[in-house]
Parts: sequence; C-alpha cells; structure tokens
Amino acid sequence: MTNKLSSPLFSSRVKHDDVKSKEKWLGYLLGPAGALLLNAVLATYLNVYYTDVLKLTSVWGGVFLAVFPVISKAIDAITNIVMGYIIDHTKTAQGKARPWLLLSAPLLTITGILLFVVPESNQTVQVIWVMLSYNLFYSFAYTIFNMSHNLMVPLSTRNTEQRGSLSVFNQIATIMMSGILVALIFPMVIMPMLGVDKSKWIVTMSILSIIALPLTLLEYYFTKERVTLEDIDKEVEKVPYQKLLKAIFTDKFMVLILLYFLIYTVGSQFKNLGLVYYCNYVLGTYNDGTTQTLISVIGGIPLGIGIFAVWPLAKKFGKRNLTMGGFVLYAIGSAICWIAPSNMVIVLIGQFIKNIGGLPCCYVFMALFADILDHIEWKHKFRVDGIAMSIYNIIAVSSVGIVTGIFNMLLAKSGYIAPSLIDGVTVAAQQSESVKNVITFSFVGLETFTAVALVVILAFIGVEKGIEKKQAEIKARKEDTAEI
Repeated sequence: MTNKLSSPLFSSRVKHDDVKSKEKWLGYLLGPAGALLLNAVLATYLNVYYTDVLKLTSVWGGVFLAVFPVISKAIDAITNIVMGYIIDHTKTAQGKARPWLLLSAPLLTITGILLFVVPESNQTVQVIWVMLSYNLFYSFAYTIFNMSHNLMVPLSTRNTEQRGSLSVFNQIATIMMSGILVALIFPMVIMPMLGVDKSKWIVTMSILSIIALPLTLLEYYFTKERVTLEDIDKEVEKVPYQKLLKAIFTDKFMVLILLYFLIYTVGSQFKNLGLVYYCNYVLGTYNDGTTQTLISVIGGIPLGIGIFAVWPLAKKFGKRNLTMGGFVLYAIGSAICWIAPSNMVIVLIGQFIKNIGGLPCCYVFMALFADILDHIEWKHKFRVDGIAMSIYNIIAVSSVGIVTGIFNMLLAKSGYIAPSLIDGVTVAAQQSESVKNVITFSFVGLETFTAVALVVILAFIGVEKGIEKKQAEIKARKEDTAEI
C-alpha cells in the first residue's frame, strides 16, 4: 500500500524534518481556512436558513427541526467510527490522514452547494432534500475533511514546541479568519443584504463552498505526517479494534479530555446557535448590522492578542494550568452577561472578560490532546490516532445534533415566530419573553456552569508531567526496533 500516492504529483511540498514557516502559514493557517470558514458559517447561519428562509420551524408541529438533527448526527457518528477505522488502516507514501484531505476538497464544494439549492416544491420534497444534503455534507464530506484535518497537528511532529506552534496556527484559521467573516462581515454587511431572500443565500453560500476547494488542496500539499512516516518502511502490527478502544477508555487522561471536550462543545454549540437570535431579539434589533458586530469585535480583540500571548504563557505555566485559569475568567464573564442580558455595556464587558478566558482553550487544546496520544503510545506501544479522533468527532457531531434539536424544540415550544418577506423587505416579528429567555440562557447562561465544570475536570489532567521523557523513550524504542 505504500506505493499509493507515491507519484511526485501527490507529494507533500514540505521537505524539512523540522517545521518551517511555510508549513505553518500555508498548511496550518491558510489551507484549512476555506473548509473551516464554510463550516463556521454553517454552524451559525444554516439553522437560520432553515427557520427563517425555508420556514421549517412548524413542520410536523416543530418536531422535524428537533428530531432531524439528532438522527443526522447519529448517522454522522457512525461515519466517524468508520472513518477512524479507515484512517488507522491507511498506509501510503503521504501518510494515513493526509490523503483523505485530497478527497475531501471537491466533496466539500459539491455538498456545500447542495445544502442551499433546496427546490421550490412541496414540503415533503423540501424535507427530503434537507435531510439528504445535510447528511451528504456533514456525515460524508466534512467527516472526511475534519477527521484528517484534526490529525495533522498530532501527526506533524513529536517536538512539543513545534507542535504547540502548529496548534496555534491551526486555531488562527478557525478563530481569526473565520471569525472576521462570520462574526464581523456577515452580521454587518452580508446578513442585512441577504435577509430571507433565498436566491441571495444560494449565491453567497455557493461562493464560500467553491473557495474551500483550492484552499483544502493547499493544506494537503503543505502538511507532512512526520510521526506516521517513522514507520512507513516497517511492518506495523495491526492492533485489533477492541484493543484500541480498551487503551483509550482505560486511560484516565484520555477519558477526562474527552469528557472535557463534550461539556465544552455542548456549551459552545448552544452559544453559537443562540448568537444570531440573541443579537436580533434580546440585545438589538433584527439584522441591525451593529449589535452582532460589536459582540464579535469584543470577542475578536482578545483572540487577536492571544496569537502572540498564549503559547509563551503555556510554555511558562503549562497548557493545562493556563486553560484552567482561563475558564475561571470564562465563568465570570458569562455570569456578568447573564445578570443584565439586554444592557449593551454590561454585556460587552462580560464578553471581553469571557473571551480573554477562552484564549488558552482555543489555541492549545489540540497540543494537549496530542500529548495524550503520545502518552498512550508510550504506555501501550501502539498509536490510537484514528480511533481517538473518531471518538473526538463523534462527541462533536452528536452533541451538535442533540443541542440543535433541543434548541429548535425550545424555540418552537416557546412560540418563536419567523420573519416574513413582504414586498421584498424582511419584516421581523416581536418575540415573547419566553422565547427571549430561551435565547438568553443559550447564549450567555449555560456557559457559566460549563466553565466551572471544565476547571474541575482539567485539575485531573496532568499529562504534561514527564511527557518529554516518554517521547524520548518512544524514540529510543523505535531506534532499537530499526536496528534489529
């Protein structure tokens, strides 16, 4: 299998054993930006498209938008398991995860467009199209991309400092590039222009889907799996699936970090879903072009500073310790917002504190996760990258589906009224207090509690202690094997 993708046409453009600047900027920052931007837009606005443009909130008495995301994410969870198994059993000259980036590039574009070109037909046809297109994107195309993309940092190098640097660059693509467009330009410029005009949504989202193609190819060509390539010429024993699972679920650090990720994802997903509705109905007025922009600017300033500050602080105090301290601020900031959710000044102060606290989690999580993967390799003498990442993604997609279903059901049951297009003008309805309470808790209330829970969990994740010694033992073990 090592001959596959051995042609120079498919070869990585990264030739150095050490991580250089070109790899950071092209492979880990610019390359992933297209797919991550598309996903960030969908995470914030696809539900708005379903509720406000297609007006699916009332379908089956509100049950459709509550149940369909849960069922879809169950399918997505299964495809993540399959994809994790496939990655762990892929052996090519380009690694085991990178080749799947190549396949994902055109799939993201095609399925991204299909999400929005829902035909003007009866409700049954629209519902079927929504279900099929949603699963083609999330359960197929984005699963392939996300699984392989998330493994790039753990498989890039064993050098903890270089890996931490790549983790930061990787998150810049998510937080800065995607954040500028999704959190600033979209609410200020694009959303007021789109309103509930379906044709404008299709054009805009098709452009974003097309942009993902060349940038994902850039990520493929400017990344390198140095860890995988250590064993490229060796016959590696195929570890049974059950043994991989046992290694993961009997390791304290892995179980804790997966629990940490679950709680963080649930809180973040409620926040992401509630953002647009919160700015439209609680803090500001519908698509006013300023409220969401102000919230996003206050969030963007700390995240921008974090590019330069987080990794030096993480090296000094430890990734775990810095993240714990950050979540203390995160809880305080969320509580401040919750005290006066309709007061712009207080909310902006709370958001600023909260986003400073969220910096370490945003930038160093994948480096901490990579340390745990190395720890398990040291402990069991085999790697669990693919299966661990499939569990990681199952948590992500399952919680997103369940949270989306719960959020939509709460909107429907509390009496949410979708905007209308009257004479080419979008007219928003006045929402009840019960609707506003649901939206407020989703955006600023829940994360007060999740942040406290995360501090407690992180206190028990002490994987960084002795990790460099463990990595040295792994290296020595491989060298001894090579000599035999």
